[in-house]
Amino acid sequence: MARLHTYTTEITWTGNRGTGTGDYRSYGREHDVAADGRPTIPGSSDPAFRGDPARWNPEQLLLASISQCHLLWYLHLCAVNGVVVTSYVDNPVGTMAETPEGGHFTAAVLHPRIEVASEGMVEKALALHADAHRACFIASSVNFPVSHEPVVTAAA
Repeated sequence: MARLHTYTTEITWTGNRGTGTGDYRSYGREHDVAADGRPTIPGSSDPAFRGDPARWNPEQLLLASISQCHLLWYLHLCAVNGVVVTSYVDNPVGTMAETPEGGHFTAAVLHPRIEVASEGMVEKALALHADAHRACFIASSVNFPVSHEPVVTAAA
């Protein structure tokens, strides 16, 4: 039987410019993403949809969630398999198709760059990405392909 976990957040729209949603151009897309005891994340829509470019948009947050989930599973798997990771940076790229009905993500590609403690760990470090991908809760929950193109090097 699956163990269930419940997550909560509070999303508060802060973009009322005095007239509410009187028309498409009359309101701001600004909002706050909050959860108990955590810093608030300033959100908006993508600038292509009249959003504030200084705030996080849902598409960025979805991509970040996929990348974070992969990172956390990967670090766990490396730790239990004797691979010492000394550095990890990912620059994921997500692609979204805008359609008359709205839009949808068509793909996400993770581009993690990892450094491990020794040359003898590189092969195993590369292989563990497939396991991390299979284990990632977020990648398993989306309806578009998520792939990864890791680069692993050994510390000098």
